Amino acid sequence: MNEPENSEGDFMRNKGIKENRTEARTGVANQFRVLILTVMLGMFAGLVIWCFLKAVSVCTGLIWETFPAYTGGKKIIVLFCILGGLACGVVHRKFGDYPESLDTVLGKIRKEHYYSYHPMAGMLLCAFLPLVFGASVGPEAGLTGIIAALCYWVGDNVTFAKANADLYSCVGEAVTLGQIFHSPLFGILVVEEDKGQLAPDHLPKGWKLLLYALSTASSFAVIWSLNHLFGKSMAGFPGFSEVPVRTADAFLILIYIPVGFLLFLLYETCETVMEKLADRVPAVLKEAVCGLVIGLVSLVCPMVLFSGEEQMREMIAENSGYGALFLIGICLLKLVMTSFCLQFGMKGGHFFPVIFACMCMGYALGELFFAETAGHAAFAAGVITAAALGAQMKKPLAVTVLLLLCFPARFLLWGFLSAAIGSSLATMIEKKKEA
Repeated sequence: MNEPENSEGDFMRNKGIKENRTEARTGVANQFRVLILTVMLGMFAGLVIWCFLKAVSVCTGLIWETFPAYTGGKKIIVLFCILGGLACGVVHRKFGDYPESLDTVLGKIRKEHYYSYHPMAGMLLCAFLPLVFGASVGPEAGLTGIIAALCYWVGDNVTFAKANADLYSCVGEAVTLGQIFHSPLFGILVVEEDKGQLAPDHLPKGWKLLLYALSTASSFAVIWSLNHLFGKSMAGFPGFSEVPVRTADAFLILIYIPVGFLLFLLYETCETVMEKLADRVPAVLKEAVCGLVIGLVSLVCPMVLFSGEEQMREMIAENSGYGALFLIGICLLKLVMTSFCLQFGMKGGHFFPVIFACMCMGYALGELFFAETAGHAAFAAGVITAAALGAQMKKPLAVTVLLLLCFPARFLLWGFLSAAIGSSLATMIEKKKEA
């Protein structure tokens, strides 16, 4: 009488074992698919980033160097910039107000778990035109939105990728920021430190880090190969090989950190004022006015246009060579010009321009306080930059890693201290406003 029961029990146990083995094989297969798609996503992101920045570089050279040389001088640039502004306004009216800021992109992904890719042509044009026509913005805002949209396109169109669309978007964001800022850790920290925890929490940290590493490595490999085959797409910010810290520098941090925080407040104020002014100007005309201003500024003070990498390279190579008051003026005008471009439709990222402005202020204070400015100016620039970005991002660790873009590792302790203080000051002010 017990035989049938035992046979039935054996059958159920064997069935359970088979089901567990099938689930295990399915899990391994899914993990393998995620790994492969992550590597392919990193390669694709690297290809998109390189092609976009290469196109920006080539077209910028044509508009600002080749065409003026054949048309009788730099004054023709004013007309080009007005036309560029008009084109940007038309694209905005047709497709929407792109590119969106990095915070906006990450916020949409956090809240909606989606980022629309339908106006992809418009997103590309809106990110491309301001960079080509000299707006005081960086490429990071446009590219992060583009890569996020492409990641969700993959999620919608590749069957087994749909369940992990958020994961691929986070990986894409981290890869993009890591490539643009030449700091893979910065991209990871911006995504992982986000308060909304963009990266899916159900995944072990080790697994996520492996995916970040594989995607970053594959994207770097693609960009490295393309750079060697066709030339660099983006030179990037120059760096300081040494940042000596003397006793006087350590004491002057009490001045540099408040200066960096004040620059942050100035930038925030400029954005508020420019936003109110821009609201009074109708679309398309707003972008045309922005193009006109960019063109006129190019005739008077071209140093405050574009994102600032080339200008900073000249400044470091020549050990400044500019007067302190001139550099302070460039710093303040750069912040005003960046907020103006962002609010008047020639939009992009603000990180590169803000870093350049802070560098100018650092060199200016170095010249004011010291006769020999080389090392002193580098330290002042680093502390001011860290304090300003710390106040803006509220992510001291991410800011510290970002400083590797320009500063050696031995400076990072000072950078973290400055960023943490800047972040704390900004948080205190926000709490007082809320109260």
